[in-house]
Amino acid sequence: MPRAAVIGLGKSGIAAARLLQREGWEVELSDSNTSETLLKQQQELATENITVKLGNTLEFNDADLPQLIVVSPGVPWDIPVLVKARELGIETVGEMELAWRYLQSLPWVGITGTNGKTTTTALIAAIFQAAGLDAPACGNIGYAACEVALAEKLPDWVIGEISSYQIESSVTLSPRIGVWTTFTPDHLSRHKTLDNYYNIKAKLLQKSQLQVFNGNDAYLGKVGLSDWPDAYWTSVKGKDYLIGDKGFYIEDGWVIEKLSATSTPEPIVEVSALRMVGEHNQQNLLMAVAAARLAEINRDAISRAIREFPGVAHRLEHICTWEGIDFINDSKATNYDAAEVGLASVKSPAILIAGGEAKAGDDTGWLAKIQAQAAAVLLIGNAAPAFAQRLQEVGYSNYEIVETMDKAIPKSAELAKKYQASVVLLSPACASFDQYSNFEVRGDHFRQLCLNWAGN
Repeated sequence: MPRAAVIGLGKSGIAAARLLQREGWEVELSDSNTSETLLKQQQELATENITVKLGNTLEFNDADLPQLIVVSPGVPWDIPVLVKARELGIETVGEMELAWRYLQSLPWVGITGTNGKTTTTALIAAIFQAAGLDAPACGNIGYAACEVALAEKLPDWVIGEISSYQIESSVTLSPRIGVWTTFTPDHLSRHKTLDNYYNIKAKLLQKSQLQVFNGNDAYLGKVGLSDWPDAYWTSVKGKDYLIGDKGFYIEDGWVIEKLSATSTPEPIVEVSALRMVGEHNQQNLLMAVAAARLAEINRDAISRAIREFPGVAHRLEHICTWEGIDFINDSKATNYDAAEVGLASVKSPAILIAGGEAKAGDDTGWLAKIQAQAAAVLLIGNAAPAFAQRLQEVGYSNYEIVETMDKAIPKSAELAKKYQASVVLLSPACASFDQYSNFEVRGDHFRQLCLNWAGN
């Protein structure tokens, strides 16, 4: 029986282990952490004959090497044990690549990008499902990709939100349609240089049969046709701003399709059908419609799905209105660019809650947006002192370090009254790992506190 090692006991790692075991592999799962939850999962998997080693990193006994190592998305690709595995000639792949090997007979839409991936992925999946297709969203959203491969009946399409980590650890993943939403500096602590980060993302699009790009993204627009001569580009600014001679653009309040240099432009759906605010969501809409039309989905299904689309949790999610003040959860804004978009998308003046575990990046645009639109800023988490200093440096003094979300909510309500702000916005510009296990848990805590506040 061939042996496989799976690193990382998250949703992806467990699904990968179950898939390998079903396919006749002897599987050992390892995770460097230990916790109550992990111990419970360890016991559960033991009943399925899957060995789980907690609080330990994979080690090689030269006499008995695994034939395959599968890596969960959160595990860095260059940790010593993986470098050594590759040196020893052990096949090492990511969980997404493993799923692809069992799902490559199906057409995939692969969505990547720094920001906008989740909304675009959710919107594409909603449109495909409205057209009567079995098209689960997986990867960074919804199911782990290996969970889709484990299903009793395989779907019609796979809609994958694919991060740079997942692309980096994939060898043969080749979607039918590839979508690239945005490109700004992020994850540089892992990918080191912007070029390296770009090349990883580009790998997914190079392997895609059809390519869709956000032509309004400054970086992607700049590389344009020189890097991507055959792509379909999108533009929220109209036909005159379309890169190349085919793509999707907005004109007179409609999404317009132009599938080739010679084809007649055709209206597909009214932009007003989408309930989500912000120009960035119009960009997401264009890319989702492009993917759907390239998959030959009809206009009725597209229109119906977009009208009914509720938006995405933790991304400018309206939680409640208390005494005329809207509380909005944008916990998914884990970098400066996403947080700048968050502030730009809500009514001003706003009371901003920001902070957490800071990431490398350029904060100048974000700070300018705070100066223009925030009546006050409440700072939480590890980044609070550094953010306070940055605000001070640009001459913004109306901030307060409150440290925790529990303190931020009552204070934000008080300040919103004081400054007649119509919005309290959680848009942290930070990862969450200093205080929460992930951005969802952070957003859920914000939601609960807001609902309790409004209820009392």
